[in-house]
Amino acid sequence: MKSCYRTEILRYLVLTAASLLMALNYRTFVEWGGLYPAGVTGLAMLLQRIGQDLANSLGWQVTVPFLPINLILNAVPVWIGFTCIGKRFTLQSLYVIFLTGLFTDLMPMDAVTALIPAKDLARLQTDPFVTALFGGIVFGFAMTLCLRWNATTGGTDFIAIYLSERKGRETWNIILAFNAAILLAGGFRFSWMGALYSIIYQFMTLQVVHLMYRTYQYQTLIIVTTQSVKICKAIYRLSHHGATVLDGRGGFTGAKRDVVISVVAADDTPRIYTLCKAIDPDAFINTISTSRVIGRFYLRPRD
Repeated sequence: MKSCYRTEILRYLVLTAASLLMALNYRTFVEWGGLYPAGVTGLAMLLQRIGQDLANSLGWQVTVPFLPINLILNAVPVWIGFTCIGKRFTLQSLYVIFLTGLFTDLMPMDAVTALIPAKDLARLQTDPFVTALFGGIVFGFAMTLCLRWNATTGGTDFIAIYLSERKGRETWNIILAFNAAILLAGGFRFSWMGALYSIIYQFMTLQVVHLMYRTYQYQTLIIVTTQSVKICKAIYRLSHHGATVLDGRGGFTGAKRDVVISVVAADDTPRIYTLCKAIDPDAFINTISTSRVIGRFYLRPRD
């Protein structure tokens, strides 16, 4: 029981840190470069900037907040999360969405500038390529923290996860069409340079997530061994995935060997390697990247 409490406390500490990191990213790199993040967040920022320009043109001395716009736009994705993905996962994501918006509205523009040398700060604020590059890396890292602790940043992430679990393959790139519409709108309304560098920003974000979060990436393991029964049991115990055993024969020695074939999630493969080598130090393991799985494939429940 105490261990569960500690895990939950740690979870919300990590999610709070990720929310703070995303807010810092919005108030620094995104603002400096006039960038648009991916998905609903980018749309919320676009609407916020349009609303702020309208308020300024009317002479209203108000600051258009980011939080309520982002919450309204996330209403439909959150409903998809509740009904199709998991209530606990969605509630944790709502925590991230709310906290990120709150931090973004409360955080001053110079929150971290005092920590950056003047020369580097000038480069970051004036070089949109560097701004987009580092901003995408920071945002991708924060997004990965959320995903690893069973939450998301909201918006199209809910849709991408839903389709990933239904289609059995990564679908992060499906948000590109939605993002393209946001970039076009931002380019027409504000700056084409900002829209152009937003492509770099979003590309870097997706690359970091792809590198660090591997739940929807699959690998086929081909294991040549004399301990097929033990290895099959170990794979199932660790990953809940089955295996197929074929009869094999060495091309050089002619010795009989079993060939174990199993498809597992990519983030399970390092532990499976260790386990297989502990069972059979002479096992030969070949790993093949698998782009798509059709059929019954176990996914860990989110709730």
